Amino acid sequence: MKPIFENDWADILHPEMQKPYYLELRRKLADEYRSRTVYPDMYRIFSAFHLTSFADTRVVILGQDPYHGPNQAHGLSFSVQPGIQVPPSLDNIYRELQDDLGCQPVRHGFLEHWAKQGVLLLNNVLTVRRGAAASHQGMGWEAFTDAAIAAINECETPVVFILWGRSAQEKGSFIDGTRHLILKSAHPSPRSADRGFFGSRPFSRTNAFLREKGLSEINWCLPESPEGLKEEGETTT
Repeated sequence: MKPIFENDWADILHPEMQKPYYLELRRKLADEYRSRTVYPDMYRIFSAFHLTSFADTRVVILGQDPYHGPNQAHGLSFSVQPGIQVPPSLDNIYRELQDDLGCQPVRHGFLEHWAKQGVLLLNNVLTVRRGAAASHQGMGWEAFTDAAIAAINECETPVVFILWGRSAQEKGSFIDGTRHLILKSAHPSPRSADRGFFGSRPFSRTNAFLREKGLSEINWCLPESPEGLKEEGETTT
């Protein structure tokens, strides 16, 4: 079997893929992709790990599960493919980014610019059925992404964890807040953004922490035109 991860995530995640729960998840996913419409495309499930290596991870933004509309999800939390309308939650993220750092909102929702700087855009669950949010919860992805978060938590270099909403905050229960920075707020969804997301200033607070630790800051301002998508060769198996 061709290795899925060709960077340093391989040492962490390949062993995880040999565990019984993941083998069962793999079986279920094969059936789901064969019989239903599932997002993202199977060749983009692990895009977050391919674009942001373990060693380069400086920030983690944790989402719940992929967007469930056509052509939206491509393996990065909150990001959509070029040419797709910016979703409401991401539109609210752009509003907060403008208020926080003065970055002008862009007309696309493609966040690879962040991922390539060390922002791991990770969902708790990495796949979803078309039109059915949270439809792949409980299949086993949670244990897999727990393993990734646990590995980052053990890093000696401090990392910023941005946890929006209850689901993400539950995921952060085992993160060491004495070494890493944990930023919690309401989810940017229109249903909750007014309850603590707006005004939380996650972007400037992240950069202030990185600067204090002698680490490079993130350039959060996105380019006006989305960068080209790379063809990816990973599979779900």
